[in-house]
Amino acid sequence: MNGKGNGLGNGRGLGKGGGKGRNNGGGFGPNGACECPKCHTKVAHKRGIPCTEIKCPNCGNKMVREDLLHKNK
Repeated sequence: MNGKGNGLGNGRGLGKGGGKGRNNGGGFGPNGACECPKCHTKVAHKRGIPCTEIKCPNCGNKMVREDLLHKNK
């Protein structure tokens, strides 16, 4: 059985995406520091490497972007 439609749909979905993602869509930029939330050791942020991929050189905990750690203070 073959379909008889002509394949001319307009493709208008009703998706409601458009969220801005983490940090409301704004990155923190290349400057700044990564800070350990446990022992508060700071290291310079390296461009292209998220702080969460860096281990604290002091205690081994995951680092967090300094701006994000102190955002609510």
